[in-house]
Amino acid sequence: MKKFVSILIIIIISSLLFVGCKPKEETLPKVRVSEVIHSIFYAPQYVALHLGFFEEEGLDVELAVAWGADRGAAALLSNSADIALFGPEAALYIAREQSDTKLIAFAQLTKRDGSFFIAREPMPDFKWEDVKGKVIIGGRPGGVPQMVQEYVLYHNGVIPHVDVEIIQNIDLAATAVAFSNGIGDFLQVFEPGASMLEKQGVGYVVASFGEAGGEIPYTVYHATEKYINENPEIIQKFTNAIYRAQIWVDKHSAREIAEAIRPSFQETDFELLVSAVERYKNGDTWSKDPLLRPEALDRLQEIAIFNGQLTEKIPYEKVVRTDFANEAIKNIR
Repeated sequence: MKKFVSILIIIIISSLLFVGCKPKEETLPKVRVSEVIHSIFYAPQYVALHLGFFEEEGLDVELAVAWGADRGAAALLSNSADIALFGPEAALYIAREQSDTKLIAFAQLTKRDGSFFIAREPMPDFKWEDVKGKVIIGGRPGGVPQMVQEYVLYHNGVIPHVDVEIIQNIDLAATAVAFSNGIGDFLQVFEPGASMLEKQGVGYVVASFGEAGGEIPYTVYHATEKYINENPEIIQKFTNAIYRAQIWVDKHSAREIAEAIRPSFQETDFELLVSAVERYKNGDTWSKDPLLRPEALDRLQEIAIFNGQLTEKIPYEKVVRTDFANEAIKNIR
């Protein structure tokens, strides 16, 4: 009997030791992603997040809002973000200064300006000349939204800062509030801000900068050259997830997209969310694939030169890598 008890004790202890030594579940690598603003404009990103495409690729993505391309670039340079979504102009400016740290664009998300032009009253017959003598709440000098705005104004017979006053010292996160409080006659703003102002009866969409400005690589994922070289598998998996989301968005309705991204916009009325998504989808805003093409960057650089932000074009290969996008396009159907 004593022998039996001894054997039983040994078996129990061995079992407990075995349980205690079970290998821990493998944790997914965390990827810190900075988005330039939090907007329905980036719907494919939220689709990838909430439909599990990042997780299925083996990534734990953590989002933070930068509120500006300059701040998104700073997050990469300071190593407080691994990947950042913003316009390629920030990478171009850093390349222009010949910085030791290079920012590389590797996956394009949007192909048009996602902002809308808001007036205080409905203007069904709006023309760009209507802004002459008025005040526009604009964006940061050198940022893509402001450059596109000035490009559109100029090519429609309005000289920026001469024919119209443009306020550029209001923080991006506060422009809609400033407009609601009576500042300015017109406002450039993204969704859901545009639809929310309309719902409140404070402003009315009279034009789309995406339609007026044409196709450009408006928002693109970037990382430092060092991070990409040290983590090519993470960059590839991230690009794969974005491409899967782009395919999904292209094949689904505005209502289905709104339902998928709803967790990222819980404070936004659902029907308003559907309306905003429909606006972007009908405007052909989102890229069909993550490849940033040379002709697209070339047009953005022309706009930057027009705005006096560049004196000459930066070589495409200095700021763009296409291998991750091409690999995703080749392997994902």
